[in-house]
Amino acid sequence: MTDRRIHDPSVRGFASDNYSGVHPEILGAIAAANEGHQVAYGEDAYTARLQEVVVDNFGPGTHAFPVFNGTGANVLALQSLLPRWGAVICAETAHINVDENGAPERVGGIKLLTISTPDGKLTPELIDREAWGWGDAHRAQPLAVSITQATELGTLYTVDEVRAIADHVHAKGMKLHMDGARIANAAAALNVSLRELTRNAGVDILSFGGTKNGLLFGECIVVLNEDSSSGLHYLRKMNMQLASKMRFISAQFVALLDGDLWLRIAQHSNSMAARLRSAVSEIDGVTITQESKANAVFAKLPRDVADRVREQYRFYDWDHTTGEVRWMCSFDTSEEDIDGFAAALIREMARTR
Repeated sequence: MTDRRIHDPSVRGFASDNYSGVHPEILGAIAAANEGHQVAYGEDAYTARLQEVVVDNFGPGTHAFPVFNGTGANVLALQSLLPRWGAVICAETAHINVDENGAPERVGGIKLLTISTPDGKLTPELIDREAWGWGDAHRAQPLAVSITQATELGTLYTVDEVRAIADHVHAKGMKLHMDGARIANAAAALNVSLRELTRNAGVDILSFGGTKNGLLFGECIVVLNEDSSSGLHYLRKMNMQLASKMRFISAQFVALLDGDLWLRIAQHSNSMAARLRSAVSEIDGVTITQESKANAVFAKLPRDVADRVREQYRFYDWDHTTGEVRWMCSFDTSEEDIDGFAAALIREMARTR
């Protein structure tokens, strides 16, 4: 068989959990789904099974809407919560505000009302900075809140914190969306079930991350409160997120959620991040900057050191102005990767002295 690989598989990095390949069990699920013919556009056996698996994980009355990517999941989920005049309150650092190139505004037609936070987390008190002006025709109406779990800064909302936000916004007639690109990592770190962290805590709709959790491609919108969301059946097609061969997205999520694969992946990447955090915190010149609990590590180090280490292990700057960087771990991060990275950091740090 011809080897068509054109990359060097020995190259490792800590830039993003999107850099990793596909978990072998997910590849196996895709291969199994590849035989024979299945009805297109979601009328297949795998998408039907996914609905059952979602109910098993999140409870009766919940529904899954597989989509291509995280931006699509977030935009569609928020659109389904809001009228045309609705606005969404989110943290200033939220992915929907910083990393989606205006898609919520330009594609979704949604006004974002952002709030500065020290740790990426919203609270009822912070939400109230923008939760006002209902009935004022001059103001986009704040009708939903979006929180990210784990946050963009690697911090976590506890179940009680999610519940406090949900109760607060529901009392004001608002709805709660959770961007769960790394929800598996959050649940694993908090040692709670997916249902406890979402539906039981009052979340109305969830963008469930797949790509950062070992999938080849695909995310999944999970409607947790069917009274809060409408039109997803149509919005998904209108926003170019309806997969014709949906079985290949659904089969991946079935493999991820029909058992403990999601948890095993998250526990491993979290444990590798903990190992990395421990290793680099002992290096003179490196300062851990965030109380991250999941699979991310944030730190400050000299810019020249960062640039030299980056030639061996790719990673991103988080804040160019302060020298803060971000290191991410994934399902295939190994102890050898961590140890090699720490050794490279020690070597390059020594060159500055």
